[in-house]
Amino acid sequence: MAKLTDRVALVTGGARGIGLAIAEALARDGAHVIVNDVVDAAAAAPALEKLKSAGASGVEYCMFSVADSEQVNDKVKALIETRGKIDILVNNAGISRDGLLMRFKDADWDLTLDVNLSGAFYLSRAVSRSMTKQRWGRIVNISSVVGQMGNAGQVAYSTSKAGLIGMTKTLARELASRAVTVNAVAPGYIDTEMTRALPAEVREKLKAFIPLGDVGQPEDVAAAVAFLCSPEARYITGQVLAVNGGMYT
Repeated sequence: MAKLTDRVALVTGGARGIGLAIAEALARDGAHVIVNDVVDAAAAAPALEKLKSAGASGVEYCMFSVADSEQVNDKVKALIETRGKIDILVNNAGISRDGLLMRFKDADWDLTLDVNLSGAFYLSRAVSRSMTKQRWGRIVNISSVVGQMGNAGQVAYSTSKAGLIGMTKTLARELASRAVTVNAVAPGYIDTEMTRALPAEVREKLKAFIPLGDVGQPEDVAAAVAFLCSPEARYITGQVLAVNGGMYT
C-alpha cells in the first residue's frame, strides 16, 4: 500500500517548478492532491495531466491567491466540506522581488511578504482546526537557503523565508499535542525557471559555492517534502531540512 493512501494534500504554487515536483511525489505516494496556483484552469491543465500519469489516486485544481485571507478561508472551507479533510499542507507558493535596500519599493516589500509569509500563515491557520480535530496532520513550509544565510539584493525574499522558519518552529510547538507536525525545507540553488533566467556567468559563480558541485533539481526538494509527510517522519517536528548540496551548513 502506498504511504499516503487516503490522505488529502494541498500544495500551493503547485502548477510548475518545485511545487509541481512536490505534488507529483505526493501523488506517487498515493495522496489525493489538490493543486493550488494563481493561473487559470487551462494553464494548469498540463500539470494535472502530469500528476494523473504519476498515478495520483485523485487530483484537482483550486485557483486562489494565498495572499488573500478571505479567499484562503473560503476555499479551504469548501475543500474540507468536499473532501472531508486536508491531511497535508505544503506552503510552497512564493515570489521574489529583488533589489538593494536603499532602492527597494514599499509595494515590492509588501507583495513579497504577503505571498511568501502571510500566505503560509493564512493557509496553516485555515487547515489547523481540521488537522487537530482528526489528530493527524503534516504542514511543510518551503523556506530557502537565503532565509538561513541572507543574500545581498534579496531583503524581502530572505526576510520572508526566514520568517517561515520562525513560524515553523512556533506552530510545531502549538500543534504537537494533536499529532500535527510542522517542518520546513530550505532549498539551495535549484534548477527552475527562475534560476535558469540568470546569466550563465552568475549561474557558474553560484555553482562554485556548492560543495557537491552541481545545482539541485526540483525532485530533490520534493523527496524531502514527501519524507516529512510520510508516516516514518511522525517523530520529526519543528525542523529545517536543508536541501542545498552543502551550500550552507
